Amino acid sequence: MIDVLVVDDSAFMRKVLSDGLNEDPEINVVDSAGGGKEAVEKTELLRPDVVTMDVEMPGMDGIKAVREIMKRQPTSIVMVSAYTRRGAEKTIQALEAGAIDFVEKPGGTISLNIKDVQEEIIKKVKIASKANLKGTKKKIGPIQIHKTGEKTLIIIAASTGGPKAITLLFKRLPQDFTSSIIVVQHMPQGFTKAFAKRLDEHSSITVREAKDGDSLKNGEALIAPGDFHLEIGKDERVKLNKRPPLHGVRPSADITMNSASDVFNGDIIGIVLSGMGKDGSIGIRNIKRRGGTIISQDEETAVVYGMPKAALDSKCVDYVLPIEEIADKLVEMVKKNV
Repeated sequence: MIDVLVVDDSAFMRKVLSDGLNEDPEINVVDSAGGGKEAVEKTELLRPDVVTMDVEMPGMDGIKAVREIMKRQPTSIVMVSAYTRRGAEKTIQALEAGAIDFVEKPGGTISLNIKDVQEEIIKKVKIASKANLKGTKKKIGPIQIHKTGEKTLIIIAASTGGPKAITLLFKRLPQDFTSSIIVVQHMPQGFTKAFAKRLDEHSSITVREAKDGDSLKNGEALIAPGDFHLEIGKDERVKLNKRPPLHGVRPSADITMNSASDVFNGDIIGIVLSGMGKDGSIGIRNIKRRGGTIISQDEETAVVYGMPKAALDSKCVDYVLPIEEIADKLVEMVKKNV
């Protein structure tokens, strides 16, 4: 049985969320809280397996509550966020602070249609209940290095647990890192723009959300926009499309990797980070067939080991590394013009 603490400043939302979660025979809502301070106290007292956390709350908001919980009583947290610009930015900060994943509230802060995402909430709570919270133990700082290499494209695939891993990786990249990077993070439309903005603030390289027709520039990272597949055309430009989801997701890393492998041949490094499912496991095969290099995050530092394990099972992975060592390996390989 998965014990859940529901946190929301709206009594209506607490009731609807609790009732919906309790409908699943594997989930038990042990209690609810109306604010961040109460959430921290009840998490310490009740030790739930998962906390669902509202983002916008008076007093101690969701971000501060996540930080406090991760400091005092590390617990898997799923954010429940309104789809607004402010909500998206705060959700990204909550993921950085240690939240596992998030669900978008349909219809705003007080969502009368929350039952529309009940299945998604239940699914993410179950994933979060099995998440690895140990993560990295090393202090992450920028790599001090000069002269990085030429035209190598790096494609990163990630899902649940990915935002924090990607942030840690980007913090390590030096300012003179000159390869192009594409990040395919499973995230809804609107949230990817906030994610790109936040990464750009943390990173020494330029990071932005990709647009149709973008060219790949050395020293720049493009984030695939939510609800669009990102492909690379023969002209090495970004092509966004709304073809059907693959593996239930759009964007899909497999689609990006497959298109890029046709254009760049062996000059690609494919990276598979934390996430549920198997996205990336097909694309890395095609990268590998053309002489590219594959890195997967290790089990110890991955919040959810699904995608890295699927990559490893493909027998295409060259390096299995903790998240804090992946940037070092990238710099080393790009210098040698892999």
